Amino acid sequence: MQSKLPHTGTTIFTIMSKMAAEHDAINLSQGFPDFEIAPELIDMVHHHMKAGRNQYPPMPGVPALREQIASKIEKLYARNTDPDSEITITTGATEGIYATITALVHPGDEVIIFEPAYDLYDPTIHLCGGKTVRIKMQFPDYQIPWDEVREKVNDKTRLIIINTPHNPTGTVLTSSDMQQLEGIVAASSAFVLCDEAYEHIVFDEAGHESMLKHPALTERGIAAFSFGKTFHATGWKMGYTVAPREVTEEIRRIHQWVNFTVNTPIQWAMADYLKDPDHYLEVSPMYKKKRDLFQQLTKGSNLRPLKCSGTYFQLMSYESISTLGDFDLASKLTKESGIASIPVSAFYDDKEDNKVLRFCFAKTDETLEKAAAIIREL
Repeated sequence: MQSKLPHTGTTIFTIMSKMAAEHDAINLSQGFPDFEIAPELIDMVHHHMKAGRNQYPPMPGVPALREQIASKIEKLYARNTDPDSEITITTGATEGIYATITALVHPGDEVIIFEPAYDLYDPTIHLCGGKTVRIKMQFPDYQIPWDEVREKVNDKTRLIIINTPHNPTGTVLTSSDMQQLEGIVAASSAFVLCDEAYEHIVFDEAGHESMLKHPALTERGIAAFSFGKTFHATGWKMGYTVAPREVTEEIRRIHQWVNFTVNTPIQWAMADYLKDPDHYLEVSPMYKKKRDLFQQLTKGSNLRPLKCSGTYFQLMSYESISTLGDFDLASKLTKESGIASIPVSAFYDDKEDNKVLRFCFAKTDETLEKAAAIIREL
């Protein structure tokens, strides 16, 4: 059988989590918390199940939830968003990103992505017949080389995909970055897709620089968000997109044939839960404590932490302890030392290896203490 994605194998997240399970290793590879979500949110889901809200909701999402999202966007980013025509509830940020790329990219179109890049982008571009144009962020600070972006944008550029806070590096885009992007977009016909799944996990004082803060970008911009990342419920696969009316119409054309709609009682529960802003405003401080704890616990290790300004991932350089490739070392540490991580080369098309591993610190303090004890011995 001829494959549509012949060069796409199993994701590195699945590979490393499976390896961790097989060797009973502490799993700091795949990005999911090992602590429970808020009991109040579970109670809200149960309430709406018992209230009979278990059948198909409207295809774009429950109106009450879209209205709460619009209210949240106005509070945080001072943007007036129409919940009926600009917000679509999706099966996680993943489906929102997939639907957006599929809606916008046609055969022959070029799409700019920045490496190391989340592994969803390129396969989706390929399925649409598009061409992926890769630009490498500058190691070790992972800054975007905007002059190179300007050189790569041309009449075929359909879409530029940015990700902030950035997975896997933990970097965040600044207001200056967004201004650079605004100038590039203004001089082209390209759209911008901003993957903002980790919107509420930012540690810099400036906070999250959402695309939605910038009117010049929102005119041709789509932002994708994740409830799973914010509320520690990755298995619920709940997210949404925000886009101009005409783009939203195209996203929904794809969305309705991918999965039509999203879990009804959870949508209603999210609508209730968002009414209290503390439920999302308290997330960044909580994860900052976990980042600081992980960095403190691993102090003195031969692994060197890189700067982490957002997400719940900490990159660590191992260049002082091994010449092994990052996948080989990640496998060795999983099997022999009992700790699983993600090799960052997996996020590059050419498998560029800077001797860096990604560790997830969205874990209980007990888990982080056990993991750090292993890391200190490396």
